[in-house]
Amino acid sequence: MKRPSQDRPLSQKSWSFFDPTTAINPKIFIRHTTQPSLLSSRQPDTPLQFRNAMPSETSRIEAFSDGVFSIAATLLVLELKAPPANIPFWPGIVSQWPAYGSFLLSFVFIGIMWINHHRLFSHVRHSDDALMAANLLLLLGVVWIPYPTSLIAQTVGTPRLRDAAILYNASYLSIALLFNLLLFTCARRGLVDKSYADVRNIAAQYAVGPTLYIVCLALTWWNVTVSLFLSGAIALYFLLSPEKARHLHAEHNP
Repeated sequence: MKRPSQDRPLSQKSWSFFDPTTAINPKIFIRHTTQPSLLSSRQPDTPLQFRNAMPSETSRIEAFSDGVFSIAATLLVLELKAPPANIPFWPGIVSQWPAYGSFLLSFVFIGIMWINHHRLFSHVRHSDDALMAANLLLLLGVVWIPYPTSLIAQTVGTPRLRDAAILYNASYLSIALLFNLLLFTCARRGLVDKSYADVRNIAAQYAVGPTLYIVCLALTWWNVTVSLFLSGAIALYFLLSPEKARHLHAEHNP
């Protein structure tokens, strides 16, 4: 049988791959193109024991947690009420400034907690029942936080402000302990790589949290205003990335 002419047009030559007489053996082609030398040799920046882990193993935990954070932040606006009908509109709006302050603080602090939760879970590669239980306890603290914050707003200028501040600072102390419990659970059960620099930085940042909030709680008996400002400063400290927080701590403790 006469073979096709080799000088046929290029448009026809391009179909020679599908000609049974010239087509490449699929098995040889696949084996050849999947050699390591032809693929990218770059490995992901992930510890070796986690490279084959399912990336979606904690996705349901993270999705549920994100939902709780977002709902808790959204419901804060329900605490804002219309001004009383028996006073002028704008003076009534201005008179509710403690409620607006409570709303803003709660929203910002919930956002900071969500950022820290996200930072930690970016290093979690596996999940188990202990992790889910510790995470649920933390989420319980998250949805609780708006309540003591609203009590602060309601007691401004009254003798009950100190009691509300004690509950407020104690609540944040509990949150700090729950974050440490979550990190401890992840590290103890091998759900994160403890040798990772980022994980060590997170652990160093979390470790100072309870101590700072104990100091803040103790200050409440001396000066409520100072304790509340210190609590806000601590929240901003946790807004810093763990690496920057560790450098800041090293500069003040050489």
